[in-house]
Amino acid sequence: MQLNHAQRELTLKIVYYGPGLSGKTTNLRQLHARAYPEVRGRLLTVDTHDDRTLFFDLLPVFFSTSSGFKVKVKLFTVPGQVIHNATRRIVLQGADAVVFIADSRHGATAENNAYWRNLQDNMKENGLDPVQVPVVIQFNKRDLPDARTDAELEEARKRGGEAVVGAVALKGEGVLETFHAVAQAAYRRLDARAHLARNVGLTELEFLSQVFGRMDLSGTALAGRYAAVTRDEQVGGGR
Repeated sequence: MQLNHAQRELTLKIVYYGPGLSGKTTNLRQLHARAYPEVRGRLLTVDTHDDRTLFFDLLPVFFSTSSGFKVKVKLFTVPGQVIHNATRRIVLQGADAVVFIADSRHGATAENNAYWRNLQDNMKENGLDPVQVPVVIQFNKRDLPDARTDAELEEARKRGGEAVVGAVALKGEGVLETFHAVAQAAYRRLDARAHLARNVGLTELEFLSQVFGRMDLSGTALAGRYAAVTRDEQVGGGR
């Protein structure tokens, strides 16, 4: 988290991590498409010839709080290929929360586990405490053969301390729900550390309402939960 009292700016960083082709880029593209144009930055991608993200995507979401603080929520993905571990470590620096995108298929279990260990190692290399930094696990590709069942996802929830969300990112299913889970977890951790509600005047409800009130929530489990922020209320000065 970057908190600049002089410029009244707060920046949060959320990183999407996981194996290659697990759906990290698809998640960010879906989120970018759902965000109001007035508050979303450019979606920057660098793809190789085999259509894998080589570096990272950057999605800044901007809004201003009732107390006048400009808030930026920056979303990154890491490259999935094994050879780009150094880049993954760099992108992970300073993360306030992480989404781990796993392939739901049983055949992908070994690779998921390898990248989970890689995440833990790179967090430690960056001085991030894996116990303290919130992680949300998304089991993507639930529509494919050999995918984990609902009962198996429930077992995963019970086995670990992380929130678990099922998804079919290509269809937009579970994408916003995953983002909501990680945004909420990130806020709660930062509020515990920096007392955002008291020092910045930003409550959890306002934070989530400002973000998700500026996104198209239709067809998701979040529909109707947050009132849409009208264009008259948009504040684009955080860029």
